Amino acid sequence: MATNKLAIIGGSGLYDVEEFKEREFIDLDTPWGKPSDKILKTIYGSKEVYFLPRHGRGHYISPTNINFRANIDALKQLGVTDIVSVSAVGSLKEDLSPGKFVIIDQFIDRTFARKKTFFDDEIVAHVSMAHPTSNGLMNACEEAIKKEKINYQRNGTYVVMEGPQFSTLAESKLYRSWNADVIGMTNMPEAKLAREAEIRYASVSMVTDYDCWHPDHENVDVQQVIKVLIGNAAKAKNMIKNLIKIFENHIDHKDPTNNCLDVAIITAPDKRTKKTIDKLKTVAGRVLNK
Repeated sequence: MATNKLAIIGGSGLYDVEEFKEREFIDLDTPWGKPSDKILKTIYGSKEVYFLPRHGRGHYISPTNINFRANIDALKQLGVTDIVSVSAVGSLKEDLSPGKFVIIDQFIDRTFARKKTFFDDEIVAHVSMAHPTSNGLMNACEEAIKKEKINYQRNGTYVVMEGPQFSTLAESKLYRSWNADVIGMTNMPEAKLAREAEIRYASVSMVTDYDCWHPDHENVDVQQVIKVLIGNAAKAKNMIKNLIKIFENHIDHKDPTNNCLDVAIITAPDKRTKKTIDKLKTVAGRVLNK
């Protein structure tokens, strides 16, 4: 039976989980460069878990400059099968107030300056993103959140903007007209790359502000956001500890992520060079080396 390994990718305000006492920091290289930071490996409740701060410890990497491909490749090298993203977001709906968590099930990708695929050189693959998050992993997140009695919403659409600037008022109103729930800067192309690497993915978004559409919150202020971030991070750490204990109870062996590359690669075998096959050995070696 395959071993399931969980990784947490922490966003703004979540750069470490201090309760992880058994700590090993792993410095990895990938064909795409270095990941955002050293990856923390820990054993918690007899489970092997990994933690990667998306912006680096100390928050020095802007959303657009995150090396998403290196992050996903590095986690795949470590045998990670499941990723839970924990991100700070702005709210696009009145009932999603600061401090509330949203378990995301859909994305609208508005980014334009990022490398979004592992398959951009010689080998072409098209994976389905109709359902970008893992239902089983979402169930695990919901159970972990409920245990902490955190106010949350199950299902929601996350608009991913380029950043690092916040939205204009016109943009914020546009996204609200699409019936989107939250807005952030980091879950794309992360979710797309996790799918290409056949890693199950779930996203928990922590609301910090009302973006700029709300008449009482017209200017998003970083200092105000940080105050909410601190409270959200404390709740997120407890959620993560719960999640580690129970995520394997929710593994969906029929999840479309598990073998999505079987029907995704379109390039003829005789056009696939050894150089590119070697470059893709971590994320796609299962199918390319058959």
